[in-house]
Amino acid sequence: MLLRMNNPLHVISPVDGRYSEYTKDLASIFSEAGLMRFRVLVESEYLIALSELRSTDLRKFSKKEKELVRSLYAVPFKDAQIIHEIESVGYKHIKATNHDVKAVEYYMAEKLAHTSLRDCVSWLHFALTSEDTNNLAYGIMMSAGLEQTLIPMLKKISVALHGFAKMYADVPMLSRTHGQPATPTTFGKEWRVFAKRVDRGLRTLEAFQISVKLNGATGNYNAHVAAYPKIDWMKFTARFVKTLNTISASSLEPNFFTTQIESHDSYAELFDILRHVNTILIGLNQDIWRYISDGWIIQRSIEGEVGSSTMPHKVNPIRFENSEGNLGVANALCSHFSNKLPISRLQRDLSDSTVERNFGVAFAHSLIGYAYLLQGLGQIEVHSGEALRTLQNHPEVIAEAIQTILRREGASLPYEKLKELTRGKKLTLQDLHSFISALHVSRKVKKELLAITPENYLGIASKLAKL
Repeated sequence: MLLRMNNPLHVISPVDGRYSEYTKDLASIFSEAGLMRFRVLVESEYLIALSELRSTDLRKFSKKEKELVRSLYAVPFKDAQIIHEIESVGYKHIKATNHDVKAVEYYMAEKLAHTSLRDCVSWLHFALTSEDTNNLAYGIMMSAGLEQTLIPMLKKISVALHGFAKMYADVPMLSRTHGQPATPTTFGKEWRVFAKRVDRGLRTLEAFQISVKLNGATGNYNAHVAAYPKIDWMKFTARFVKTLNTISASSLEPNFFTTQIESHDSYAELFDILRHVNTILIGLNQDIWRYISDGWIIQRSIEGEVGSSTMPHKVNPIRFENSEGNLGVANALCSHFSNKLPISRLQRDLSDSTVERNFGVAFAHSLIGYAYLLQGLGQIEVHSGEALRTLQNHPEVIAEAIQTILRREGASLPYEKLKELTRGKKLTLQDLHSFISALHVSRKVKKELLAITPENYLGIASKLAKL
């Protein structure tokens, strides 16, 4: 029995199967057909740019001819199949190339062969190496992936976190440093910390530029200069990259100092940024998981959803766990990209090619992680009563305030005395009040100390949450 490989139940990766509803928007960008379309876009615009240069023997294209070339961008599925056939088995009179970029060139030549541009097909891929086409295509691809999927989802997460920060700005909670009870904070302030961290990552991603090249087989414009030595090819490259940015809404910058391949340093930087943003969100998932475990955050149950196959009462934090797992997979890939891609033997080796084909997988696992986190955030609320009860059960956290005020007053060994009273012991608020009453300080200072409680010892946490 033959499996239906286009069925989500029969694909190998959960990215294209179980989680396809979350990743479907990435398919048109990072699929093989998507890569073909970006390559065609680059080759098409390059051909048009050469025609407008007027310093070569290529004639100027009419407006209609430019439209004809740009119509090749679409690459419908049947044409993607043709490109694949040219590469793998051959098509009509074209023998199999076993070369993906050359297959795109031959496909475009075939499409233009019976048009008014038939006399210009020899200018396709003029003086270029395949990496010139590829690195530009991947640059546009990653720009599209960021702008159309990851950045919008991260913005939604940011909005949700800032909303929680304002909503719970004044709700006190126990902090834990080293896992131990520590100086109180508010839920709103803790949400704001994560919101600001995500915002920083967002700003970096939005401003990021991907380096690209268009300088030939070893980065020196050798073939370009051999054919047309008087043309300023660096200036042409800069202008061409600017055109691509306008046409494709990308954020590319030319790199003039390369070997056969663009050095991929910007790729490494981009995936390091993405990995860092994902790591922030892994930390958020883990903190929320702990708050749910402590009963400080409640998950709203969903009708019909099963928490445990044997324990009917459970509402498991599965969305936060799923998010954490997918972000971890994404980060493993991002780490490999950052470690691998900046290294190429001498002027070029091909080990980067197969790695680059997995960019979409890292984007997809990131997107799945964001989607599940966003779902989880939409199904929780703070149990302020339980959080307050926990805080009030740890009056020892105000020992910091007491010893600090006593230092201000010049009292003898305040830290040491509070340490002896509180460390490793279970205290009540009355125990602390008895300690205060026995102090040799003024009545005014005692009154000040007695007014301190775990729930009002919050510093400017509420203010920070609302900024």
